[in-house]
Amino acid sequence: MDATWWFDCEEAGDTLQVGKRTTFNARNLESPYWKGALRLHRALVVATGLGESKVIDGKKRQFLMESDRPLLMGALYRPFDNGCYSCAVITRDSHPRFDAYHDKAFPLFLPSTPEFVHGWLKNAGQIPGEVDHYLASPLITEGLLVSEVKTFKRAVTQAEAQYLAADIV
Repeated sequence: MDATWWFDCEEAGDTLQVGKRTTFNARNLESPYWKGALRLHRALVVATGLGESKVIDGKKRQFLMESDRPLLMGALYRPFDNGCYSCAVITRDSHPRFDAYHDKAFPLFLPSTPEFVHGWLKNAGQIPGEVDHYLASPLITEGLLVSEVKTFKRAVTQAEAQYLAADIV
């Protein structure tokens, strides 16, 4: 379903108005702000790629990361009475092999096995043990072809792509 990628929203007629609090990523999952959604409103974002950036030697560099297989990223959502939804992608502490491209946070990539996906989406007010373990120890679940780009809009590569292999899942 469609959702506004900004968790802090308010209803505005048949749409949503984005709030002032920056909430496109959910990071501190121990915060009361995220706890209820983590127990009751877990979702998946399916993508074939994502963009990350990092300041290197005083210059912002941007990286397009693409996969041949769908990437599943953990997300939290909020349902609204008007039928709209808002969401935030879950991020965790940086991953050592991802740091070269983005060292502030790491998107929560999820395994694509039917068992894990079922456990992730089962929002029965509890966090299944496998999900809890994975939140504490996230992995790169699919191999990524990483290309430096000048802008994400045109995605013209700046150098030869590098392959970032998946962690053993």
